[in-house]
Amino acid sequence: MTNRRDFLKTTTAAAIATLPILNSCAPKNESDTETGLGGDQDRFFIVPKDAGLPITGTFLDEISHDIPHQNWGVKEWDADFRNMKSIGIDTVIMIRSGYRKFITWPSKYLLGKGCYMPSMDLVELFLTLADKYGMKFYFGLYDSGKYWDTGDMSYELESNKYVIEEVWNAYGKHKSFQGWYISTEISRKTKGCIETFHEMGKMCKDISDGLPTFISPWIDGKKAIQGTGLKVKQGVSVSDHEREWNEIFDGIHDVVDACAFQDGHIDYDELDAFFSVNKALADKYGMKCWTNAETFDRDMPINFLPIKFDKLRLKLEAAKRCGYDKAITFEFSHFMSPQSAYAQAGHLYDRYKDYFNIK
Repeated sequence: MTNRRDFLKTTTAAAIATLPILNSCAPKNESDTETGLGGDQDRFFIVPKDAGLPITGTFLDEISHDIPHQNWGVKEWDADFRNMKSIGIDTVIMIRSGYRKFITWPSKYLLGKGCYMPSMDLVELFLTLADKYGMKFYFGLYDSGKYWDTGDMSYELESNKYVIEEVWNAYGKHKSFQGWYISTEISRKTKGCIETFHEMGKMCKDISDGLPTFISPWIDGKKAIQGTGLKVKQGVSVSDHEREWNEIFDGIHDVVDACAFQDGHIDYDELDAFFSVNKALADKYGMKCWTNAETFDRDMPINFLPIKFDKLRLKLEAAKRCGYDKAITFEFSHFMSPQSAYAQAGHLYDRYKDYFNIK
């Protein structure tokens, strides 16, 4: 009978025998070493490359609401801005400067309203890095959470009329401070939305000598309804979407320069229909038509993981077909960065670079 010690010796020897042999004379070409295919890997790619609208902007989600915080410091953020720059991102947008009691900068007004002191001044950090890498920075306004509790947007006016003035006085000197993001998200005509968007847009422009502003609403499509748990068979129709947003754009276009609809709430075969309407409405009112190309996957049973590359490709190709002006994403650092907490994000980064022929 084999004793325990002999058994362990035998199985350990067998396991070692199965390990790959390290060959100091192996090919030095990285692709040869990894795949054995040399420079012939492109033959597996069967759709035209570079047929989509490149992503040139990203949100910075530093107040994580429904995705995990990555707890980055200066070193990690510097590396991420460098990674963004390497694929052509020229615009970064702080998605919100605060949410409820958590804030990104030591605002005297918000601290006086019971918000928590942050450990880092992320507004100063992001502006400094944007200066360093030659990017435009858009400041996202404060989100009190009251809109989400009540459905009434007008609550956001009270806080932001102080926040806008305070942040411009503190950080407006930065060369990279190039615009404003009105962070309250809606999908359809919501109580107080036209008046609130207009007033906040005007406040931003008045204090900053007309710097551009933009919004990023969602389309009330099938996936948005699924996300709410409501038992409704279909999302908003294209005609209803057009009618409601025509009214909203009519009321805000003089103080809101661009609209970046989130692209994840409709199905992939609906993209062209909705995107065409969005572009026509933006053109009608002299606004820029951007797309918020979400890099997280809304089709998975787990919220939220990096998106499958082909889904992102379909969305970017539709945006290019429909003549969109710019693609931004929510958001690079979690879902596309090679240093993300999600391993899949780095692979999405690599597939994106392959597709757009970025070395």
